[in-house]
Amino acid sequence: MLAIMGGSGLYKLEGLEIEEQLEVTTPFGTPSAPISRGSYRGRPVLFLARHGTAHQLLPHEVNYRANIFALKQLGARQIFSVSAAGSLREDIKPGDLALVSQYFDHTRGVREKTFFGGGVVAHISTANPACPALSADIQAAAEQIAQPLHTDNTYACVEGPRLGTRAESHFLRSAANCDLVGMTNVPEAFLAREAQLAYCSLCLITDYDCWMDDPSQHVSVDKFFEVYSGTLTKAVALLSQLLSQPLSETPADIRSALQTAVMTPKAQLSADQQQWLGILQQ
Repeated sequence: MLAIMGGSGLYKLEGLEIEEQLEVTTPFGTPSAPISRGSYRGRPVLFLARHGTAHQLLPHEVNYRANIFALKQLGARQIFSVSAAGSLREDIKPGDLALVSQYFDHTRGVREKTFFGGGVVAHISTANPACPALSADIQAAAEQIAQPLHTDNTYACVEGPRLGTRAESHFLRSAANCDLVGMTNVPEAFLAREAQLAYCSLCLITDYDCWMDDPSQHVSVDKFFEVYSGTLTKAVALLSQLLSQPLSETPADIRSALQTAVMTPKAQLSADQQQWLGILQQ
């Protein structure tokens, strides 16, 4: 089943029928909002508003572990993430859509970044964190509706909630060789891999961050809202097309990411640890 992670605007996806709102509890706390279970043209879909139904959670306040665990527990096997991002490349313009293939973690250690610890040791590979099969499906959907889409981008995740300095923007653009900058895809993408879920992030480009010399091009909340609604319309059209076509099987290395990653013997785990680990391993 496909889960959609994004903002409340996606409730307006024509044809998305919400059947129930689920209040979920997890061993890692409560998700950002009730999870909507529904269908699109007969296909089951889950939806979760990352920042809460009233956008009340800052990026570092989001309980990413609870969000990912709850979606896995409810039967999700793929996650289509939608998020706003700034562009660090002149050719990726505000109003464009961009698909992420790599992530650069520039957060500050405030966020809970893993399901593991506290007596359960595991080390997953994140060399290629985006699912290539789901990425190909998204690209195919974009081609079907003639929607331009930037692909193979590196997303730098910063802590926030403040907007960055020019020095930081230039560092991410040059030293780290990143293409996009945002505040929400880490640890979300890595937790999805720990949960053996296919994950891809579609970024709605709202600004040029602040690396340009022209101050009028620098990111601000006002500029964000000027661009976001029109870009969201494009993303919804792409998602609608994606849900109208068959989705590829998730590669085996993602579906079995924990098979050789867990180092702690099962006999050493408590009943509670075995239970939540079992859900991640499904």
